[in-house]
Amino acid sequence: MRFTVAFICSIFLFSCQNKTQVDLIIQNTSIIEVASGRLIPNQTILIQGDSILSVGDESLFDEYSSETLVNGQGKFLMPGLWDNHVHFGGAAYVDENEQLLPLYLAFGVTTVRDAAGDISLEVLKWRDEINAGKRLGPKILTSGPKLEGIESIWPGDLEIGTEEELEKALDSLKKLKVDFIKITDNTLKPALFLEAVKRASERGWSVSGHIPAALTIDQVSVAGQKTVEHLSYLMRMTTPMEEEISIGRGNGTMTPAEASKLQTETRNDSLTLVKFKKLASQGTGVVPTLLISSNIAYLDENNFEDDTILNYLGPQLKESYQWRIQRMANDTPEDKQNRKDSFEATANLIPLVKASGMKIYAGTDAGYLNTYDVPGLAIHLELQQLVKYGLTAREALEASVINGPEYFGLENSYGSIEKGKKANLILLNKNPLENIEATLTIQEVIKDGQPLDRARLDQMLSEIKKWVSKKEKQ
Repeated sequence: MRFTVAFICSIFLFSCQNKTQVDLIIQNTSIIEVASGRLIPNQTILIQGDSILSVGDESLFDEYSSETLVNGQGKFLMPGLWDNHVHFGGAAYVDENEQLLPLYLAFGVTTVRDAAGDISLEVLKWRDEINAGKRLGPKILTSGPKLEGIESIWPGDLEIGTEEELEKALDSLKKLKVDFIKITDNTLKPALFLEAVKRASERGWSVSGHIPAALTIDQVSVAGQKTVEHLSYLMRMTTPMEEEISIGRGNGTMTPAEASKLQTETRNDSLTLVKFKKLASQGTGVVPTLLISSNIAYLDENNFEDDTILNYLGPQLKESYQWRIQRMANDTPEDKQNRKDSFEATANLIPLVKASGMKIYAGTDAGYLNTYDVPGLAIHLELQQLVKYGLTAREALEASVINGPEYFGLENSYGSIEKGKKANLILLNKNPLENIEATLTIQEVIKDGQPLDRARLDQMLSEIKKWVSKKEKQ
């Protein structure tokens, strides 16, 4: 029996018309199941709108078709990266901050947790525009302006000096619809700090922050603080003298240098582990931000200035990096070695944090002011630091893509590749479970169901670079 070409084409067309059309199909890829560390080969992922419709084998092609296909053969699919501590800031260069949005996506960062700055209204606007599909960028979860004391050194803070002012500040943050609360310790009175943690937690927010020297870590944990930002604060718990140090620092009878010396001389890892387990039981985790601390500690050994990643940062943002460099310009060899020793002692708390069961949230402190902590690239380097100091590659990924959503109660929408989860994904050429550096082998980014292939990502990077070059010439 002979069939005409027209007849064959009509059968093919009829077959396609009988299939359910979806927006995007990712074909024949290996899914990285971060929670278990399993690799699930030969998987097909159907995406409709901004969500995953179905996950299964190639038999899905019998029922579904799409005009947009992504070939995942030989590649590895995982949830998009979360950078759980970034800063948008610099009121004089809002435009340079805006360019960071495509930069994050180009590096596979599909969600950022913005931990306050001085351009909160702009960030909130970008957040809402991205959520509405009107702007391309990572999902932004922001604290808005952070809570601080009167005459804080940081611009853009909500300054409070009384409980009444605290209530008004929390009311204003509610009106801004912030996603969490950030509290720091520059001038905020310790008692009011604790009250702020307690009241913000009672209102249903997750609370993050620094820790006033006059308080113990356990005090802020009991009050409800969900994350300690920066691992260095946990060094206070490494000594049996923690309470005495807090009292001394609070009443001014002990200097920071004296406190640090006493901590070092009396460090007790067995006791530290017991304390960390208590924090874990109370629901307090840590955002280590190892990268920025490493950058500062080893500033004299690394030639950051020649790194081509700087071509993607605006001139004023790069200039903001200089304040720390200038501050350390006259350091003695002893000062430099002390910084390195301090960083190594802090970073080596990671195995104790891990053993305690405390949640680790991968975040970088990337953005303005924080020297050579470059948005987008930074989270990849932070994951490498976490592995260097004691996590497995799987655990490092978990700290980004699973614990990040958990902080906000968003586990049902993010953190894995399953039916109903949001389609924020990255397709890699190599397996990061085998080598964490493979997170940089990005072939494709899917943001809210929208595919950005390698050519598009490179185009985005090229456009950012051109924009920066033009800005530098002005």
